Amino acid sequence: MPRVLIASDKFKGSLTAVEVADAVGSGVRRGRPDVEVAVVPVADGGDGTVAAALAAGFSAVEVRASGPTGEPVVATYARRDDLAVIELAGVSGLGLLPGGLAAPLSATSRGTGEVLAAAITAGCRRVVVGIGGSASTDGGAGLIQALGARLLDSVGCPIRPGGEGLADLASIDLAWLRGLMSGVEVTVASDVDNPLTGPLGAAAVYSPQKGADPDDVALLDRTLGHFADLVTDATGIDQRDVPGAGAAGGVGFSLLALLGAQLRSGIDLVLDLVEFDAQLAGVDLVVTGEGSLDEQTLHGKAVAGVAARAAARGIPVVAVCGQSSLDAAVLRAAGVSASYALTALEPDLDQCMRNPAPLLERIGEQIASEHLTKAEHPERRVSA
Repeated sequence: MPRVLIASDKFKGSLTAVEVADAVGSGVRRGRPDVEVAVVPVADGGDGTVAAALAAGFSAVEVRASGPTGEPVVATYARRDDLAVIELAGVSGLGLLPGGLAAPLSATSRGTGEVLAAAITAGCRRVVVGIGGSASTDGGAGLIQALGARLLDSVGCPIRPGGEGLADLASIDLAWLRGLMSGVEVTVASDVDNPLTGPLGAAAVYSPQKGADPDDVALLDRTLGHFADLVTDATGIDQRDVPGAGAAGGVGFSLLALLGAQLRSGIDLVLDLVEFDAQLAGVDLVVTGEGSLDEQTLHGKAVAGVAARAAARGIPVVAVCGQSSLDAAVLRAAGVSASYALTALEPDLDQCMRNPAPLLERIGEQIASEHLTKAEHPERRVSA
């Protein structure tokens, strides 16, 4: 019996990773009723990371925390034994801004720190933090405050939230943070390699996407630099230029400089969390996918990561997507033998977004017809 493994990311704004897999799998089974379909939802370290962990058997833990502008939100982290998986987008993300209104100067990462503190207090000693989709540019100041760091102004009061509050920062007290984080191993899932400050830094590159105008960008870059100066004084090491320090509005900087975190590729980390390599045993075909196949796909996104793992074991890979701007040769070089876009069946992109599942089912049938023959291919069946 042929075995197909569906390991797709979400189609952002349209379907979750599980929903993509369900639709494709339904079509594959319709085209080949004898096929065995297995599903392993994946993510690239941003939105969907916790969902991927939960689908892999982690338990869901809910935490009431502060949203990006202080409003209460209910966030979920995933737990297995002493390992917690936390997703910044689910508590401090752009999608949680009230009314969708940007707050480039005042948005905070505090809620992510509150979820992290809750996981540690509950006994987790290993923590994975996916940091894509941040609403703030506060350098991770809010996050470390939630973990016990005292960020004080010149009269000894806590500074205001957000990147603008860093302008008032006069002193940092890390005693409580160090006590809480003692013995805790933190890993950051991110593919961003920007430094904290400068023309390629968190403010210059990412804050305009969060509503910052040119004056805001200049202010945020200055305050992040000021924050880095005081962190350097407190730790003796300047990590503002470390690749990844600028991730998530500078949250990467605080995680690296103050929590001793290790930075890993988001998709590789998620694939390890869901034990993807073991899932490849006996597989004849891997179907992966994401909403758009474009140049970013080739740099740390789910499709490229899945394809690399499968191709290394001689397993063919096809990709599904909403739309694609990559030609067949580029995809083959990335380990993807064929791609199937919704827009090839329905040119109206809005319709593809509104009702993608039936289109994915048709694509699943097409994949079964074109990539699965009646004869099984034992030479493709490998042990992970």
